[in-house]
Amino acid sequence: MRAMEDWNDEQCDDTLTMTTVSQHFFGDDSETPSFSISIIENMKEDYGLFVWPCSVVLAEYIWQHKHRFSGATVVELGAGTSLPGLVAAKLGARVTLTDDSTRLEVLDNMRRVCDLNKLECNVLGLTWGVWDSSIFSLQPTIILGADVLYDSKAFDNLFATVTFLLRNSPGSTFITSYHNRSGHHLIEFLMGKWGLKCLKLLDGFSFLPPDKASLLSGNIQLAEIGLISKDNA
Repeated sequence: MRAMEDWNDEQCDDTLTMTTVSQHFFGDDSETPSFSISIIENMKEDYGLFVWPCSVVLAEYIWQHKHRFSGATVVELGAGTSLPGLVAAKLGARVTLTDDSTRLEVLDNMRRVCDLNKLECNVLGLTWGVWDSSIFSLQPTIILGADVLYDSKAFDNLFATVTFLLRNSPGSTFITSYHNRSGHHLIEFLMGKWGLKCLKLLDGFSFLPPDKASLLSGNIQLAEIGLISKDNA
């Protein structure tokens, strides 16, 4: 997953920061991958500037379902280092990468990563549960979220945002990978609360190639979520 790492020390506002560029390979043949995505990570920053295991799982799922993403309109929520969204863009999707609008350093890093990979993605500040002008123009066919289910206090705001986007684009799907830290019950409760249903639930390691699975740990699940149709309500 990280065959090459370039370390750089940068002095910024008298604070030493350490960055690395990690490379992530995708292909049906591990010896001759189809492409790689380069990610700038900041080892002295907080969680928004790391590639977490859930991102690797979701990005691999996107690669393995590449036919769904060619020509799709994709929004990644809480994108951080943006690996899943960048893979979708590489496969021909029209991608909007979003993260908390107050986290300017994360949004700036997202733009740098797009430039590094020569990919044209829209970068947008979008705070869950906040209804400003940025969210109303989004009509994704696929919504992505890697490890966005980590803080239970933010779950309602996340599901409110997801529900709005799903309703704004009929037929769309939310695909998320997450650590199953306390069981699936809270997520099931919130899906019911917000009029959503689980379309597919997978063990994250069930489709990972062995070389990637060996580098990860934890109980990671992947879910596809959609709106409950009025006919089924």
